[in-house]
Amino acid sequence: MTFQLLTRQTAAIFAAWLMLQSAALAQSTSWPERQVRIINPFPAGGASDNLTRIMSEELQKRLGQTFLVENRTGASGNIGMEAGANASADGYTLLSATIGTLTINQHLFQKLSYEPEALTYISSFWANCNVVMVSAQHNPSKSLNELIQWGKAQPKGISFGSSGVGTTPHLAGELFQLRTGIRSTHVPTRGGPQTVALLLGGEIDMSIDNIASYAAFLANGQVRALAVTCPERWPTLPSVPTMAEAGMPDFVITSWGMFAAPAGTPQPIAQKLSRTIAEIAADESVQKRFLAAGARLTSSSPAESTAFAVRERKRWGDVIRTTGIKIQ
Repeated sequence: MTFQLLTRQTAAIFAAWLMLQSAALAQSTSWPERQVRIINPFPAGGASDNLTRIMSEELQKRLGQTFLVENRTGASGNIGMEAGANASADGYTLLSATIGTLTINQHLFQKLSYEPEALTYISSFWANCNVVMVSAQHNPSKSLNELIQWGKAQPKGISFGSSGVGTTPHLAGELFQLRTGIRSTHVPTRGGPQTVALLLGGEIDMSIDNIASYAAFLANGQVRALAVTCPERWPTLPSVPTMAEAGMPDFVITSWGMFAAPAGTPQPIAQKLSRTIAEIAADESVQKRFLAAGARLTSSSPAESTAFAVRERKRWGDVIRTTGIKIQ
């Protein structure tokens, strides 16, 4: 008994010491001493881009240097990820990575031009869920059940859009097809803004996309939300049911974004940036900005970020095997 107590006390003391060492380590670097580049592998105006730009502004306020967002798009985010992964590991190039680029793409592409597992993980910074949406002008459906019945009545099936093969909107659309039996055609684009344009123009029938890409169009009524794919109702869409409430249980799909850096980026830099993001995440005014943009503001330590990505990688590998999605 005494031995167990001493062991617990020792473990607690050691854990406290590690926390102090981590804090000291993070503060021991003078980084950043010049402009920091954040590579976003998705187009301007989309969910990832909008949220990255809010965070870059907050980082600039607290760290005193410019954080410049650079959009390098294409190949479901792989082009930008490759550019970031191959940059100098000096802390002056960061990656605004997502669930797709860190945990999904490797299950879809035979070979990636970067290694997700080899990157330096820093911190999560946003999370949201997808929404089943139709154009208020071009689709009569006012509930998930109405959409399903309408879709089954279409002789040629229906079409759905996404910001690229392997993104959560793509996987959600494929899963919807599997669960409903409605024949569906996937229409990939280069990013959220292009998908929105197709939906508003009636060129696609539906989208199960990130809230952040559609926030303004949901607010002004151009897009009609039928259900959200998170486990509970979304704060800014309180009247929209969850998929389970709408009659389709076990359809939970959440999206997230995370800062990463090239392999070998010094840990003092990763720790300092992670701690700064944690401070930002505790700021209620920034939390409101993120919610208004369609996402929750989050944070995590480098170790927590790495472990989370490992779990998500396995989860989405299972989903992809179930849906049978293949890169054409």
